[in-house]
Amino acid sequence: MKFKKLVLIRGFSQIIFFLGFGYILWTTTYPLTSPLPSDLFFKTNPLLMIISSLSERIVLTGIIYSLILLLLSMIIGRYFCGWVCPLGSFMDFANWLNKKKFVAPDKTNRKVRKFKYLILLIIFCFAIFKVQISWLFDPIVIFGRFVSLNLIPAITLIIDNSFIRLLKASNLSLRLFDLYRDLQQSILGVKISFFAHSWITLLDILLIILAAFYIPRLWCRTICPLGGLYALAAKCSPLKRVVTKCIACGKCNTRCRMGAIKKDFSYLKSECILCMDCVYDCPTQETFFHFNALRLKPQAKTPEIKSGISRREFLIMTLTSSLSLLAIKKSSSQDFLDSRHPYIIRPPAALKEDTFLNRCIRCGNCMKVCPTNGLQPVIVACGARGVWSPQLIADIGYCEYNCTLCSQVCPTGAIKKIPLAKKQTLKLGIAKINRETCLPWAKNKECIGCEEHCPIPDKAIKIKEEIVDGKLLLRPEIDEKLCIGCGICQTKCPVRPIRAIKMVPEKSDRM
Repeated sequence: MKFKKLVLIRGFSQIIFFLGFGYILWTTTYPLTSPLPSDLFFKTNPLLMIISSLSERIVLTGIIYSLILLLLSMIIGRYFCGWVCPLGSFMDFANWLNKKKFVAPDKTNRKVRKFKYLILLIIFCFAIFKVQISWLFDPIVIFGRFVSLNLIPAITLIIDNSFIRLLKASNLSLRLFDLYRDLQQSILGVKISFFAHSWITLLDILLIILAAFYIPRLWCRTICPLGGLYALAAKCSPLKRVVTKCIACGKCNTRCRMGAIKKDFSYLKSECILCMDCVYDCPTQETFFHFNALRLKPQAKTPEIKSGISRREFLIMTLTSSLSLLAIKKSSSQDFLDSRHPYIIRPPAALKEDTFLNRCIRCGNCMKVCPTNGLQPVIVACGARGVWSPQLIADIGYCEYNCTLCSQVCPTGAIKKIPLAKKQTLKLGIAKINRETCLPWAKNKECIGCEEHCPIPDKAIKIKEEIVDGKLLLRPEIDEKLCIGCGICQTKCPVRPIRAIKMVPEKSDRM
């Protein structure tokens, strides 16, 4: 059997990038320990950077990195999907587990691969109308959310619970305890967090992987808009597949994971992800890729078939997308947050609502890095535009007074980078005390936990002394001029099930 050198190199590349992506996300925690920027993978994503820039009419910092990757695709083809993309690597592994490969007919492949171009076109049309929806279908964002909100919390919980059981079984062995303590200072230093509705991200990734188990890279073929963007760039690539001697065995056609090789053994350059399987599957060993293919004078001509969408189909897609957008333009421009959902609190230094929703790519970085687990995904509270955007839920966790991590890891600047001193003066909202349930006010019981935990030097929660039934009682009151809405008072409030003190986003400072 011929040594599959290129396939092994590609596999090694996939493993390196897969582990690198996981490492960056794993170390995106308090404190930041990764030597690599935590937003690196997102900033090198041309779909996210271009669409976010277009929707906001600005040029995002770091967009040059994504344009370099897109330029490389114009030179060497659709390499990113086959050699770099972590979701693509995950799908390849799933399909490797299934020995029975489904081979879709050429006609079916030709039809279904057009959907990714339609999705890409719709995303661009939305961006023209200042609505950014690339995060819905972007593979890096989908995989990043899964790793941050599902995989890392699950692994950390399993390892932590396993050590606790081992320690109990070994009667607290000192050696085992030392190992556990060392791990807590390294890989187990990641906080075990809970994220509401994380089952949705899990279901999302499971559907993609399950589809790839039966049909190789079905997501890449039919839906992925990032793949569609790289496919358009790959059309310009001078790198071509050449077969100098073909015996029509059909192996390349049946084993191509992207369905890029047709039954007549022609191939679609834009669909080829350079997996190199066809190079080694060819029994004549006369298949290879070359930048100067025209000089090779192949014995069996393998014409390249035009792929993608026709001019007519492009015009129909554009007209359909534009009419759909005109129908929703009026509703999409409304600020649902202020009119219908007054209890959503955004992270500190978040941009103004419309800009924030356009700029946020829902990567989950800010939620993953929040040391108190207070940042949680929004599902329906802000309408369709706000799905998976971050909000502070003070019942779960508060905004740490001495922390600016969410602004440091945001790849698009939806949360603006600011110094700690400025962050400590920004208002997320104002605390409101419900005197009907507050223990000192409603039941004349002693409780000043909110005042004790308030991080403001001059205390935004003041204590009012009153004589009640001949007894001195301390009752909390809010100084709205000093309150920054960090939410720690709500988190620490002992009243259940509904806290007696609640944050509302009144007078919040938006950048």
